Amino acid sequence: MIDLRPTDENRLVQQSVREFTEAEILPYIREWDAKGEVHREVFARMAEQGLLGAPIHSRWGGGGMDYISFAMICEELERADTAFRVVQSVHVGLNSLTLMQWATDEQKQRWLVPQAKGEKLATFGLTEPGVGTDAGNLASTARRDGDSYVLNGQKIWISLADVADQFLVFASVDRSKGHRGVTAFVLERGMEGLSTSTLHGKLGIHAGNTGLINMDDVRAPAVHRIGEEGEGFLIAMSAIDQGRYTVAAGNVGLAQACLDASLRYAHERKTFGEEIGRHQLVKQMLANMVAGIEAGRLLVWRAGFLKNHGIRNTRETSLAKWHATDHAVQSALDAIQIHGANGYSNEFPVERYLRNSKAAVIYEGTSQLHTLIQADYALGYREDRPLRCEPLPAEGYERLPAATAVAAGRA
Repeated sequence: MIDLRPTDENRLVQQSVREFTEAEILPYIREWDAKGEVHREVFARMAEQGLLGAPIHSRWGGGGMDYISFAMICEELERADTAFRVVQSVHVGLNSLTLMQWATDEQKQRWLVPQAKGEKLATFGLTEPGVGTDAGNLASTARRDGDSYVLNGQKIWISLADVADQFLVFASVDRSKGHRGVTAFVLERGMEGLSTSTLHGKLGIHAGNTGLINMDDVRAPAVHRIGEEGEGFLIAMSAIDQGRYTVAAGNVGLAQACLDASLRYAHERKTFGEEIGRHQLVKQMLANMVAGIEAGRLLVWRAGFLKNHGIRNTRETSLAKWHATDHAVQSALDAIQIHGANGYSNEFPVERYLRNSKAAVIYEGTSQLHTLIQADYALGYREDRPLRCEPLPAEGYERLPAATAVAAGRA
């Protein structure tokens, strides 16, 4: 049975993150967005609050929070601005949680612990100029040379590319093997041949850094390989399950921000002698926002419940991500409609919400991909195999956030 009541701990986490965003982000975000400014010092203050290692086991320097608390963190951060939820997605969801699941103890000590403590900022490099959804067809290569690998290739649309210290990247050791040749590596800023740059001209998320990773004969010692050769695709897919969860939770927060702004405006703005909230078609848009937010939050929490119990949740997380991101776009469109001409101006936040919302129906699997995933599950063309989960540790954590099931081949 799923208990849908948040715990006192969950509520305390949510309250503390909301207070943080109201003090550290919301007073400044309009200016940061307008100027395209990325303020890494805010990431440092997020680390001080324990947000950069929230669901990581305390053994590895994290907060040991459960996945419902983690979802609430993502929701509250995106309620303020998408750029700060993105940090949770790539630093925690795609990178740190993946290392917690797949890395050796020595690798965790070297890379995961400083990430969980916020001493190092991390990102994730899978997408390439010619490879998005077709993640098993990477052009980046990794050639074994003695006790090292030599990596070549380029990654694009990488959040935090120009500010991250550590990079979890994927390259093929044998392109003839397709996805079975993909292998995962941790790279560190400062390695010879590794460079990054920033993409300009984005539609939204102006307060967040997005860029490229260039690998030109980057020599990575074999100890930088995560998992075995050829396991990279499985590692990447398990990472994306975590990333999709953060995106789903965050977009519930974005839709909530649209609703909050629209409710304020519906009370303040008057036409025909009464608040516009009295008009039936405005009520309809507000009601649709409410319904979609509540449904999205429950879908996220269901996936979080499964994660807390170490149960594979690819289907549930995909559905939560698909619903929440599509609904965030529609909520932003309706919020602008409710604001009328004012919604077309950055004097009001809904203009920013619409620009930010569009990215999430593309990254972590397009809405079209998730449509196919859900149809294939319903038709029986796709079925998740039961997989071994990481065992709970003997001691050290009171509230352990169980990792997602270990992918096939590691069972």
